[in-house]
Amino acid sequence: MNTLQRLTTSIALLLCMGAAHALEIQPYTPAALADAQKAGQPVALHFHASWCPTCRAQEKVFNALKPDTSLALPLLVVDYDKERALKQKLKVHTQSTVIVYRGDKETARVAGETDPAKLKAALQSAL
Repeated sequence: MNTLQRLTTSIALLLCMGAAHALEIQPYTPAALADAQKAGQPVALHFHASWCPTCRAQEKVFNALKPDTSLALPLLVVDYDKERALKQKLKVHTQSTVIVYRGDKETARVAGETDPAKLKAALQSAL
């Protein structure tokens, strides 16, 4: 392997390692939430509706935070219109609600918030 190939491989590995320890945005599944909570890990839920302008603004903020290595947790995007039982169980009354957990302990809850610093602080509450 020549020097250029080694350098390219090293950079690729570093990028992969950094991505694994940053905000991971993924669709909600009951298993993903249960696994994180059972392991005592931080996890966040974003109750999102495609028709909601506030949700879209939050989505832009979260996408901008994706490379932030201080936010090593999954953000599970919950379909607000489809997950009625989950909304009822968690007492979510409005789309654009973000709930953050460390294991099964709720550490933050915000609704309608679009300020990047406040959303980041909510996510960091579980770390």
